Amino acid sequence: MPSPKAFISYSWTSPEHQQWVIDLATQLRDNGVDVILDKWDLKEGHDSVAFMEKMVTDPTVQKVIIVSDHAYAEKADGRHGGVGTETQIISAKIYAQADQNKFVAVLPEVDADGKAYLPTYYASRIYIDLSSEEIYPENFEQLVRWIFGKPAFPKPPVGKPPSYLEEGAVVLPTKSRASRALDLIQKGSAQSEAALRDYLEVLADSFESLRIDTKADPYDDAVVNSIEGFLPYRDEFVHVITVLARHDPNDGSITLIKRFFESILRYCYPPENMSSYMLHWWDNYKFILHELFLYAVGLLLKYERFGVLNHLVTGGFYVGHIRDYSNDPIQGMAVVCYSLESFRIRNQRLSLRRASLDADILKQRAKIAGITFDDLMQADFVLFMREAADALKAEKHNRWIPDTLVYVANRSRPFEVFARSQSVRYFDQLKEVLNVKGKTELVEVIGAFGSKLYRPQWNYHTLATAEPTGLDKLATIP
Repeated sequence: MPSPKAFISYSWTSPEHQQWVIDLATQLRDNGVDVILDKWDLKEGHDSVAFMEKMVTDPTVQKVIIVSDHAYAEKADGRHGGVGTETQIISAKIYAQADQNKFVAVLPEVDADGKAYLPTYYASRIYIDLSSEEIYPENFEQLVRWIFGKPAFPKPPVGKPPSYLEEGAVVLPTKSRASRALDLIQKGSAQSEAALRDYLEVLADSFESLRIDTKADPYDDAVVNSIEGFLPYRDEFVHVITVLARHDPNDGSITLIKRFFESILRYCYPPENMSSYMLHWWDNYKFILHELFLYAVGLLLKYERFGVLNHLVTGGFYVGHIRDYSNDPIQGMAVVCYSLESFRIRNQRLSLRRASLDADILKQRAKIAGITFDDLMQADFVLFMREAADALKAEKHNRWIPDTLVYVANRSRPFEVFARSQSVRYFDQLKEVLNVKGKTELVEVIGAFGSKLYRPQWNYHTLATAEPTGLDKLATIP
């Protein structure tokens, strides 16, 4: 990066002030700025006025730093001496130029009330305060960044508008029902459960409008666009569940949520009258179902609603209305967790080489107040452990795919709910969600990974299972 040129304009107020300016100029040069200072560059016999005018008007001098102390402000306003001459040149340039980023005032001092000493022509412009040792380091960095055009908070590029703003985007009739449910839940109304049921039923029935034309090409693009178009309704659902979790939901409310998930499962499979199909034709539904379930569990964990969370994940999910499961109408919770074929195709088609495109998209979309991607990963891990414990007791294979954990495959510290479970009392609540009777049984589950239970692996990373539970310290504090 080439060294930018910067000219310093200042008043010879006192020897101490002149030394302050020299020190500033020296520090800037140490940081890669080609500082021009009269003490260094104005030689005997040179025309001082011509020198100053050149420094201000020369296009190769990218920046002009105005060191404005009390004397400089007075001389600038009174047009006295060299400062007065520079003021006439600088003020004319500031007023005339559309791009005013060439000039900045730096304060070596402020008045007794903490107000800046500034020339009248500069009074409305932003300055950099270097008047005290406490703020000098941080604000000096600001000055250097300004000179190099490298702000601490660069403006991000403008992305493309979300697909749900496009003409023809799906609009679901849920807003008024969500608002009513939120209002009644917050008021603690006896009608809140009925309002929640109304909202969830309308949302589930609206899923039919999310169907993708099976002739879409490339189909994975259509899946991604459908997922993107659902984002406002994902956020609406998360808002409702957040408020519900904050207000201590009862088993009735959680039963409604469970029935909601069961009702949208049918969209993840072919309709009864379809005899020929590709399984990835319903990948948008599978992703949305999985994402909503992760957020619901993440929020119940966040607000420590362990009892109702256990109710949500216990007893399996009714799938008797789906023809593929007609002989086994109750399925474990892994029925809401999928590995998407369309994402595998997309990964290969675009040469993305990602370990898990599912995880990448979940992470990119995790931008909603009140819950973070780390909360989702915690939910994913708890669900993985719970489903593994269920499978071990039933002598079956565990099937939960915790894709978000590709980002913490080698995690060495426990998730928050496990860190808090160093307390025996806290662990006694969490163990119900994990479906273990105590620490000994959890140790058995963890010990079964790699033999009786599968352990997820992404590329060269294998999911750690003992470390995220903080197993050594679990239930050690009375």
